[in-house]
Amino acid sequence: MSEIRIAIVGLHHVLNEGIEALLFSIPEFNVISKHLYVVDFIDSEIAQHAHILIINIPKVESKTIEDVEIVGKKYPKIKILLISFSEQEQTIFNIIRAGVKGFLAHDSQRSDLIEAVYTLRNGHDYFSKCITTILLSRYVHSIQNNESISSLKGIETLSSREIEILQLWGNSFTNQEIAEKLFISVRTVESHKTHIMQKLQLKTAVDLMKYAIKNNIIQI
Repeated sequence: MSEIRIAIVGLHHVLNEGIEALLFSIPEFNVISKHLYVVDFIDSEIAQHAHILIINIPKVESKTIEDVEIVGKKYPKIKILLISFSEQEQTIFNIIRAGVKGFLAHDSQRSDLIEAVYTLRNGHDYFSKCITTILLSRYVHSIQNNESISSLKGIETLSSREIEILQLWGNSFTNQEIAEKLFISVRTVESHKTHIMQKLQLKTAVDLMKYAIKNNIIQI
């Protein structure tokens, strides 16, 4: 893979340098700038050369959302990866709507960071497991309460068993736990999950979440 140019923004020099150190050993990764504030990155000449912008902040605030929107408008090709302690449902929805393509929770590992950078550069979104679980749980809740589910193409084709598995999936049950609870095999659970995504014409759980948010199936 060709060089991936990365910019880092965070309120603390030490943390920014720490993220750079975590990325240093990957030959394709090139950290081209580090800034304390997003506005400094936006105003820099090097911004136009970045592929990935990593924003590392303890808490997502309204200013964060505004900054993400500004970056998206001025540099639409840059993929934004957010690292934050904020894991509130409302915050996650708002930041995704603003244009964040990746979200890592505070307990993410170095391997998650590396995978996220590669994934974003390849044109896909990346959310750590706990973030995906929060989004999926909210989506399942909307199904249970019949919130605009008719607008999601294919939802009416899901069987009662598939809905049941989707609900357990959204509540963080593993394949093994789902299998034990429903008295079926793990392979059957995996098969049902595949059918669910096929019927909804989606490829990943993240696709499901983003589709639900985009189409206001998840209300925020």
